[in-house]
Amino acid sequence: MDNEINVQELATQLRAKRGKRGLREVAQEIGEVSASTLSRIEKGKIPDLDTFVRICRWLGVQMETFIIGSTLDTEHKSMSAEIEDPPGQQTITVHLRAERTLDPKTAKALAKLIQLAYEAIERDEIVGDEE
Repeated sequence: MDNEINVQELATQLRAKRGKRGLREVAQEIGEVSASTLSRIEKGKIPDLDTFVRICRWLGVQMETFIIGSTLDTEHKSMSAEIEDPPGQQTITVHLRAERTLDPKTAKALAKLIQLAYEAIERDEIVGDEE
């Protein structure tokens, strides 16, 4: 098969958007998807086509984002290669990539800005309010 679904990326974005909410709540929000199906996807199982389409709509991303070898997948990999995610930054970066109304160049610039902020924090260049 030439094209396969990047289930790991799908699971990452699903978990990021779900946050601390339960699987049942999110399944109901997505509609016609069970909590157990979402759990299996988060564990790396490939969803059926209808479920995949529903999840992509709920995430607000194009299906091609998760198709290995597609143009969007290639753009995603190049963006990921340029910007390494420090711990805690991955969720923010996933949300930037998933935002349909955000221009990809803007998303890339924001991700880079966040990366630089994390690096500055690690070097103790940015500190919180001191009393």
